[in-house]
Amino acid sequence: MKGLYCKAGVSDAETKFIIQETTLPEVLESHQVRVQVKACGLSALDLKLLDDLGFQRDFIPVGREVAGVVLQVGPDVAFFQPEDEVVGILPLDSPCSGLCDTIDVDEHYIVQKPEKLSSVSVAGALRDGLCAYTALHTHARMAAGHTLLVLDGASSFGLMCIQLACYHGVKVLTTSHSQQQHTFLEQLRPSVGVQDPLVARVIPVYKDPSDLLPLVLEETGGLGIDIVIDSGARLQEDEGGDEMKLLPHKHDIISVLGVGGHWVTSHQGLQLDPPDCRLLYLKSASVSFLNPEVWTASSAQQGRYLHILKDIVEKMSTGVLRPQPEEAVPLYEATVTMETVQRNQKKKAVIQL
Repeated sequence: MKGLYCKAGVSDAETKFIIQETTLPEVLESHQVRVQVKACGLSALDLKLLDDLGFQRDFIPVGREVAGVVLQVGPDVAFFQPEDEVVGILPLDSPCSGLCDTIDVDEHYIVQKPEKLSSVSVAGALRDGLCAYTALHTHARMAAGHTLLVLDGASSFGLMCIQLACYHGVKVLTTSHSQQQHTFLEQLRPSVGVQDPLVARVIPVYKDPSDLLPLVLEETGGLGIDIVIDSGARLQEDEGGDEMKLLPHKHDIISVLGVGGHWVTSHQGLQLDPPDCRLLYLKSASVSFLNPEVWTASSAQQGRYLHILKDIVEKMSTGVLRPQPEEAVPLYEATVTMETVQRNQKKKAVIQL
């Protein structure tokens, strides 16, 4: 049996992805489930995070968002039986590559997959759904009547945030990074029976990034936003190239927050200067860091994590969450595809086995 593994180098340029032979033990452990993989989502590896948590190895398994069918269960498995369709995210320390034909996984990392939900669709969207759920529910404590600003709403993560927020009665504003994205976001409509647009306002930052603050304040009557979900932020005014210029400056994000507002950031190296902290203090606002890997890195809230996974796949099944369709890539293209994802030339990919 073959799987895809990463051989980490000193630099990102030296990182290699290779197909390698692997085997599974003959006997399952007490709570393990053996799953035949039908589809696997590929996301960029955070090698520094793995190193920080002590999970660095010579060969790191690649592909953790999996969907498949149960073949066999361990003696103490309580929630699954053979032929059940399941979906889940393999833990960071899993020895299995999700691109293997068959994998062993603890029953506490997978949930039942609704029958009408395709394996490719759920494997490609599960991680973004988890990120959106973590940002809005766990960090921001979203509630009906709140206002939300989703930066880069046309991304797969941004779209999940928009759909989840609107389901809970939140007023959503978002930004677009191109004319194509702007047209897509303007056409968003809720599902059954509601006539109001899914998004209250789309702000075209590709035309003029400085429009963000005045247009948000205009839309909120000068009160500011309750929740901001970013896709990155600039720390310096002249930072980076054209793509970085589409990201808001950290001071602009803090400025759009209302009293008691909450900023959920994906920027691992965010640094706040004393004036930024002073402004947050004056607004009694807060910042939290979005790291969805904590759910599998620690078992402290395992029950809550499983509840979140179940809720995500249920909402996908009923159409509340409608991820952007992801074209499946054949297994023989997995190595090249993963190299593209790791270089951030592509956000994610789905491999169909």
